[in-house]
Formats: sequence, C-alpha cells, structure tokens
Amino acid sequence: MKRILVSSLIVCFFSVGRAQTELFTTATEQSIPYRIPAIAMVKDGSLVAVSDYRYCRFDIGAGRIDFHFCRSTDNGRTWGEIYSPATMQGDGDLTPGHQEAGFGDAAIVADRKSKRVLLISCSGGPLFGQSTIEHHQGMARFYSEDGGKTWGKPTYIGEETIYQPLAAGKYGAIKAWFVGSGRIFQSRTVRVGKYYRLYCAGVSRNEGGNANWVIYSDDFGESWQVLGGCDASPVPGGDEPKCEELPDGRLLISSRAWGGRYYNIFTFTDVRRAEGTWAKMAFSGNTNHGVEADQNSCNGEVMLVPVRRISDKSKTYLLLQSLPFGPGRSHVGIWYKELSSPSDYATPEALAANWTGRYQVTQLPSAYSTMIMQRDRSLGFFYEEETHCGTKGGGYTMVYRNLTIEEITDGKYKARK
Repeated sequence: MKRILVSSLIVCFFSVGRAQTELFTTATEQSIPYRIPAIAMVKDGSLVAVSDYRYCRFDIGAGRIDFHFCRSTDNGRTWGEIYSPATMQGDGDLTPGHQEAGFGDAAIVADRKSKRVLLISCSGGPLFGQSTIEHHQGMARFYSEDGGKTWGKPTYIGEETIYQPLAAGKYGAIKAWFVGSGRIFQSRTVRVGKYYRLYCAGVSRNEGGNANWVIYSDDFGESWQVLGGCDASPVPGGDEPKCEELPDGRLLISSRAWGGRYYNIFTFTDVRRAEGTWAKMAFSGNTNHGVEADQNSCNGEVMLVPVRRISDKSKTYLLLQSLPFGPGRSHVGIWYKELSSPSDYATPEALAANWTGRYQVTQLPSAYSTMIMQRDRSLGFFYEEETHCGTKGGGYTMVYRNLTIEEITDGKYKARK
C-alpha cells in the first residue's frame, strides 16, 4: 500500500490484513510535510485519524498548518480519502492575538455513548518557546456531531481554561501552554451527568521552567478544571504528557523525558468532585529497568489494556508505553508491563520500575506515536516514520499499523473485554 501525489490529488492504494498503511505520506523533502499523529474510535467502531499538514514546515506557531483527516470503517483494513475541513485550515497570519494562523498538535477523543467527537489543539502563534504572558498560542476546540465526518468552527478556550486559572496559583502567570497531542482519555468508570469524564494533559512554560498539568471535563469539553488545583504540578519540569486510568481508578500521567518517561499518580479522596492529591513523580528508564528511550526525548502514548495471561488463563492488565527505542529518534515500539497486583502500581516509583518487555514496530528513523484499542480488540498504532525521505523538509510519513496483544507480547497475553 502507498499513497502517491497526482496534481495535488491524493490517491489511495489500500492494504489488506494487518500490514501497515501510510495514511499521510511525505513523499520527498520538497513535499508539504506531515507531522503529529492522533487517532480515535467512534461509537460505531469507525476510526478517525488526523495529522498536521505543515505549510510552514515547522511547529505550530510558525505559520500556516491545516488538519488532514482519514477514516476507516473496517477496523483499519482500508481507509477513505484524505479530507481537510475548511474550519481547520490555517491562514498563516501571525498577527498577535489572531488564532487562525494554524492549528496543530491535535488531541482527540470520541464519546463512547454518542457520535460526538472532540478535538483540542494548539492554535495561532507564536512558537511555544517564544511566547510571552501577553502574546501566546491559544487552545482551539472543535466538535464533530457525526463521528468525525464534518467539523464545526473553532472556539478558543485557552484563556479561561489555562492562563487565568494558573495565573492565580502559586506558579503565577505563564508564558505558554501546549496540549499533549494524541489521545484525550475518557474515563471508563467516572460519569458525572451525561458524559464520562475526560482528562487532557499539557505543559506550561513558566518563569522557572516547564510544568505539567492535567485538566478534566465532566461535560465533554465544554468546561475544564485543573486536576489537583493550580498549586501542585504533577511533573515539575515536565514536557509533553499523556493520561490513563489505572485498574483501581487512580489517574496516571506519563511525561516525556530524556532517556524514558516521568510518571505520577493522582489519588482521589472524592472521585465525583475530582478531589485528591498527586504523589511524587518518578523516572522510568534504564536505571530502574523501566521504559528506556536511548539518546532521545519524544512524545508517546500510555494505555491500559485488560488482558488474559495465556499460560494460566488468568485475568490481568498490561500497561503499554510507546517510545522510540533509539538510539535517537528511531525504532519506535511499545514497552509493556503486567499489572498483576496493586503492588505493581502502588506508587509512581513502583510503576516506573521493572517493565516486562517490549515490541519494536519499525526499523526506521521514527518519532511520535499514539494508539487506541479497536472494536475487534486489536491495537490501532499510529506513528511518524521516515518511510520515503529524511526530515529536512520538516515532517514524516504518518503510518497506521494494526497489532494484536499476542504479537506485542510474543504470545504471552491476549486482549479481553
């Protein structure tokens, strides 16, 4: 399977079975590049994949970036044509305060009980590292009411959701906020009103450095609050983060770090009111037999999967963490750890150490990755790869790969409901 460009029309040749599929191809270093994978599964089982289409050839804040989408209705065996909603196309205007210059680094979730899909992204400019208290990127919110086929206009929620609340906390006013791209996590158990709770993580740039925060919503993204309040960052100094729910209902944050990941856990004292406290973060890497990222720091996905151990047919859980194994940004794959008892994840330090094994997805240079569990209980893995060319043009080819838990664990575990 490959995609080719013909007079700016993208033509698809589809793969069958579990072979990998190029969803968004950067064919040459002269092509307009793609970056940043995000994927969701709609209630009917359809898959919605989205990526940055970077006219500006650089990160969000540098100029025009559009969102490009592709959908599958058969568990990823075939994919439809690429489409770019007019409401998600940037205009490249970097005038201070203008948010429509570009949209990038999508985080996406599909509600499990309806056709609604929510996408949150960075918007406008300037670059994250060049932002100031007065002039910074925004946070855009988009809704689809038909499973990701069409999308409404953006609304900008960064000021009331992030900048104003954090300015009132002990960290003070922040210069920039960046959404952790990939998967917005929807709780499996916590439902307050009509929707199951959403968790989304990001990183702020403060006077003293970066800090991670988790925001949550009980109305499917209409309003947001900072989990744990604005005085205690779960990962001070953190980078791009992701969220997941542990088997006991506590919330896990996984944050990008040189050589591995940082982990922290939020323990609820009142789940419905989202009250509780963060523990002390712990590093996971080579030194504690954790998730090693050799000579790189990169974004990846964390996900909990209920499984059955094949040797004795007992029920257990696997925690998955995707990363470039390295050296550098190469050899993207998935680490896994069995959570067979509460002691395996009682504290961030325990969770960070002694991971069970890993599965390498690609032999090529590769970077960001994300994943979802599909309706057929296989894994939809979506990642950046230097499939056709290097990254001097500013992007990667965005590759979808369908995997089973048996493949990832060499036959040790099988997915269960």
